[in-house]
Amino acid sequence: MSAAPPVPPPPPVMSAGPLDDTSRQWAMFVHLSQLSNFLVPGAGIVLPIVLWQMKKAEMPALDPHGKVVVNWVISALIYAAIGTILSFLLIGLLVLIPLALCALIFPILGGLKARDGLVWPYPLSIKFLK
Repeated sequence: MSAAPPVPPPPPVMSAGPLDDTSRQWAMFVHLSQLSNFLVPGAGIVLPIVLWQMKKAEMPALDPHGKVVVNWVISALIYAAIGTILSFLLIGLLVLIPLALCALIFPILGGLKARDGLVWPYPLSIKFLK
């Protein structure tokens, strides 16, 4: 009998350094603001970037959270474009449905980790900003 293939490790969780309560709260807002996309289309793309850019100068610990969110937003847009193109071949739902679930779950998990003072890099996210 052959051994089962190794399971890839979960993404690393990085500490953002010592965060005060205000920085943790804003980091959580940056992550959770992506969920506004479900209420107003496009708001979940613009709002996290605006929050991050407004606060990163006064809260340097917010910068890694903003980069994680922007990396995910760009990655999700690429995956959505691929899913839309594949929908013409009738297999796009195999990309778009899991993507919608990830777009709901990842910001919540990222927000919870941010509340604890940790930076959680979203799985499946392409690292455009480092």
